[in-house]
Amino acid sequence: MDNAEIEEMFQALGPVTIRRMFGGKGIYHHGRILALEVYDEVLLKADAESAPHFVAAGSRQWSYEGKKAGKPVAMPYWSIPDDAFDDPDIMARWVRLAYEAALRAK
Repeated sequence: MDNAEIEEMFQALGPVTIRRMFGGKGIYHHGRILALEVYDEVLLKADAESAPHFVAAGSRQWSYEGKKAGKPVAMPYWSIPDDAFDDPDIMARWVRLAYEAALRAK
């Protein structure tokens, strides 16, 4: 996914900064990381307060295979619900949830 496409997804928040990291990209707003782009997919940050919304929407949590016995390590990033890609208002709701989770993170 190119940076212009990512910026369009987050336009409801205003400007985002995109930085290369871990073979993907980190997406920041006002210095807070709120999403990752890995394997050409944007994943939104969630926490205990917002993760249930992602679960209810059928999103999946990102995980990777850990070094200890190949055990999966769950990360606080979730796939974007499919309907958000067709509706900027729905996308705006999800990116705002991600930014709110970023603000709550220490």
